[in-house]
Amino acid sequence: MTSTVHRTCPLCEAVCGLTLTLDEGGHVTSVRGDKDDPFSKGFICPKGASLGRLDEDPDRLTKPLVRDGELWREVTWDEAFQAVERGFAQVTEAHGRQSFAVYLGNPNAHSMAGSLYGGPLIRALGTRNVFSASTADQMPKHVSSGLMFGHPLTIPVPDLDRTGYLLMLGANPLESNGSLCTAPDFPGRLKALRGRGGRLVVVDPRRTRTANLADEHVFIRPGTDAYLLFGLVHTLLAEDLSRVDLEVNGLEELREAAKHFSPETVSRRTGIPADTIVRLARELASAGSAAVYARMGTCTAEFGTLAQWLVDVLNVLTGNLDRPGGAMFPMPATEPVRRRKPYRTGRWRSRVRGLPEANGELPVATLADEIETPGDGQVRCLVTVAGNPVLSAPNGERLDRAFAGLEFMVSVDPYLNETTRHAHVILPPPRTLQSGHYDFALLGFAVRNYTRYSRPLLPLTDRPSEGMILARLAGLASGLEGDLDEFIIGQMLAKAVETAGSGVEGKDPAELRELLDGESGAERRLDLMLRLGPYGTWSGKGDLSLRKLLDHPHGLDLGPLEPRLPEILRTESGLVELAPPELIEDVARLRERLEAGPPEFVLIGRRHLRSNNSWLHNVGPLVGGTNTCTLQINPADVERLGLGGHAVVRSGQGELTVPLEPTETIMPGVVSLPHGWGHAGTRQTVAAEHAGVNANALTDDTAVDVPSGNAIFNGVPVTISPTGVITAH
Repeated sequence: MTSTVHRTCPLCEAVCGLTLTLDEGGHVTSVRGDKDDPFSKGFICPKGASLGRLDEDPDRLTKPLVRDGELWREVTWDEAFQAVERGFAQVTEAHGRQSFAVYLGNPNAHSMAGSLYGGPLIRALGTRNVFSASTADQMPKHVSSGLMFGHPLTIPVPDLDRTGYLLMLGANPLESNGSLCTAPDFPGRLKALRGRGGRLVVVDPRRTRTANLADEHVFIRPGTDAYLLFGLVHTLLAEDLSRVDLEVNGLEELREAAKHFSPETVSRRTGIPADTIVRLARELASAGSAAVYARMGTCTAEFGTLAQWLVDVLNVLTGNLDRPGGAMFPMPATEPVRRRKPYRTGRWRSRVRGLPEANGELPVATLADEIETPGDGQVRCLVTVAGNPVLSAPNGERLDRAFAGLEFMVSVDPYLNETTRHAHVILPPPRTLQSGHYDFALLGFAVRNYTRYSRPLLPLTDRPSEGMILARLAGLASGLEGDLDEFIIGQMLAKAVETAGSGVEGKDPAELRELLDGESGAERRLDLMLRLGPYGTWSGKGDLSLRKLLDHPHGLDLGPLEPRLPEILRTESGLVELAPPELIEDVARLRERLEAGPPEFVLIGRRHLRSNNSWLHNVGPLVGGTNTCTLQINPADVERLGLGGHAVVRSGQGELTVPLEPTETIMPGVVSLPHGWGHAGTRQTVAAEHAGVNANALTDDTAVDVPSGNAIFNGVPVTISPTGVITAH
């Protein structure tokens, strides 16, 4: 006897709907795309098709582990939490709360528990030493959006289904499925763009699968995107091609900054001919509708925040911000009311290097400094949740050594891996199909307004949910007892009834609480957020609630993106800030590097369709084929250097011996290693057999994008030499 069930895929940012077939024992026998999902419409990628294999991975931990020296032993949940309580107490007594740190990995953005309980855990730990994958990925976009629009989550996305021209930089959605742009079947949407007569231009140091689909691919030297974007801005302003139809602040300051970046000047830095830059600017200006979109390759570079800022400057100057077919702002179903208050960074700084906070976080690039450097506030205790920074953060080998010296470490993670092997206690979350799923974070970046909730498909037996694990950790850290969910619900209701125009203004919180639906605290919190949200039963504008989502298991289409900038703008001026002082100040740094010559070789990362950072290397069907850890290099460079099948790659931080993959798809002088490999010290059988090398043995943790603190993974200077040959760096 089999059963058919539906849920959202949690493995990337595309939020595709899946249809799963389960046998009597609850084992997944098939996975298909959910054709009735109004957003993904049956699309599925190899990752989603392997969800059953990932869910039943025999290497997943099923019971808590406590480490004694080099030995691990399985313990009960009560014993594990007692060990955590002792560890927290000992570190607190000896060193105080500022000796604690927390690291939240990328999967937290893909999990209901991470979204609901990560913040309360941070507050309970009572430390400013907060780190996450955001400063190894997307923090430049949050900072630029905060400075331009007043809130770090007010991020415009390309209106893919209606645009007539898309300029894409440093993004490869045919491999990544999209990022900070939630769009299931990204390939189909790009093909539809071209099918309706639109134009797709991809700027990238590699001729990626996305570039192959485009009308035009433009090679660019890694790390120079901000120069190209400034060249486009310069052209629009110099040729009087801009059509600003929003109320903005700082246009003259922007004009003054842009005058130093003529197409001829930036051509020398980017490697792109000046006439190409001028033509692209004119095409953007003349298109009936257009959007500029840039992602990972531009964020994780020396001038990541400037690049992200200039993307939206271009969207403003061409009249395409907050306009159908341009770059628009989604309205997710659980969007909270955002109060108007100044957005700023640097409210505190890291102890050792003085790096500024952004969005309540410190740069992960300085985590090892905080652990290794003695003194008041030295990190002695670390909590990691769904993260593997030894593989994903810069200078991973240094972090590996630093973690070994911690006095206490606890990890919430399903695997014993390169990071969690240093923990004293590992608390494994349940299987994916035992967990409820709602995409709180990702639906805020959707190219069409949409919502869907997936209840747990399999029961929990003798173990807590991931949310319960994180809530218990928060309780142990704070010393507070009681139901965390009920406490948060009470706070939210008390705030809502006091907020003018909330839809429940002046009502009795106790009566509202009785109306909430859900089988768990997490579901009741979701119900509350849906009811208070812009489509909710308590908003006065809709009828959305948890019950309605349960009655529509394939999800609900909430309509196309609509102009909404005036209602969500939160800058002090009430205007779009085209020239935030913090970014104009950083333009001076950009100018200083304008005449710098390129290194002989630079390293960039790359995406694989069948991978997601370090998550999926233990799933047999996803490893192999093109999903391998090789160094892509132009054949002309192979011949010039006399390389064989392998080469030694050296940077200022370390060196690796790697297998070569010569290909014409990459620029001469550029080499590419994928992210998230280098599996060692892990109990993940498949991953260990296909270990690869850790690209972050080469990246420099002392180098960050200045405004955001984001790590730099693209444009890293390296040397390449034959194996057995020593060269000076």
